[in-house]
Amino acid sequence: MISSLRGFRDILPPESDRFARIEAAAREVFGLYGYRELRIPTLELKELFVKSTGDTTDIVEKEMYAFTDGGGREIANRPEGTPGVVRAYIEHNLGQTGRNAKFFYIGSMFRAERPQAGRFREFEQIGTEHIGNPTPAADAENISMLVRLLEKTGAEGCSVELNSLGCSECRKAYRGVLLAFLRERTEKLCDPCRGRLERNPLRALDCKTDAPWLKTEAPKLPLCPACLEHFDGVQRLLGAAGITYNVNPGLVRGLDYYTRTVFEVRSAALGSQDAVAGGGRYDDLVRSMGGPAAPAVGWAMGVDRLVMLLGDKLAPDKAPKAFVIALAKEAGDKAFELLTRMRDAQISADFSDFTLSLKSQLRSADKSGASFALLIGEDELKAGTVAVKPLRGNGEQFTIPAADAPSKIKEQLKGRVD
Repeated sequence: MISSLRGFRDILPPESDRFARIEAAAREVFGLYGYRELRIPTLELKELFVKSTGDTTDIVEKEMYAFTDGGGREIANRPEGTPGVVRAYIEHNLGQTGRNAKFFYIGSMFRAERPQAGRFREFEQIGTEHIGNPTPAADAENISMLVRLLEKTGAEGCSVELNSLGCSECRKAYRGVLLAFLRERTEKLCDPCRGRLERNPLRALDCKTDAPWLKTEAPKLPLCPACLEHFDGVQRLLGAAGITYNVNPGLVRGLDYYTRTVFEVRSAALGSQDAVAGGGRYDDLVRSMGGPAAPAVGWAMGVDRLVMLLGDKLAPDKAPKAFVIALAKEAGDKAFELLTRMRDAQISADFSDFTLSLKSQLRSADKSGASFALLIGEDELKAGTVAVKPLRGNGEQFTIPAADAPSKIKEQLKGRVD
């Protein structure tokens, strides 16, 4: 037997139904905010992620699924969504349409990291990007939209962590201060941080090994007046929207392109891997990839993590309402006709094998979770009726005219609690 690869998995019902419910909630919320779906390719040139994400990030150095294709091109499975959206924005001149460049994406991402609870090598992300708006309102809208989506799915106990990484000028000045601090403490740094110290000292602040002690000991990044004003504006607007948040000076996102606002939504219920979603502003990314000067902000949410957090809260009732059974060979055609009529009336209906015994068909009906079994035998064929057997709760079997079956079953389903 051929099994799935380690870190990859089949998402089976009812878990697949939970994914679908979250995706549907996301589309509904995004529509309220004017975001449109952008479907980006699964494969891109490796250069796209190196150029955007940064060649010293864990994604590029250790986690990317990259290979050379038959044409000699360096290809990579997308490890995140933002670079692909920005590439599409530039390639298709999406900033020239006259509409707000607000996009969302839903799809699989790929990272070759160690599988663990809520983290797989193929995982689903839902993300948003708002390109072209430099104001604090765009940041606050993104955060409030994320919170609204989590509330709609039923997620509880989530907290918003907020920080500012300043602009490129703030970080340029801070780089020298941090580098001097780290050079004096190289013996405390892990091997990867020592290896990239001179190239990108700021990466140490997001290192899983060194970040905990650096957050308390390292010098803090000072913000210029413009960045302070922007960050104050974000906080003021979040307050106006009723969003509760915590300013966390130790919050540093792991991708090189972030500027100014960064944020995460966390849940203690997930344990040490507590981030449900995260994002921030990336004002220089579009220009660095060959596009126009276009400030932007966005976030991505791990759907696998959210499904794990919600558990049975999102368990949808996918059971059919009716299960049609034929009690005689000649009743099969009428039973199939009844199935069609029930579905035409927007009543979910199912069946097994009309040639099986009554006991076998009833067993399938019960396992399906259906509310009613609709039985057609010789007597029902002659009388033009259908026998209705309640399968959930209390109730005696009764008979209805076959012509009235959809409307009568709808009446029975109203207000029914199985």
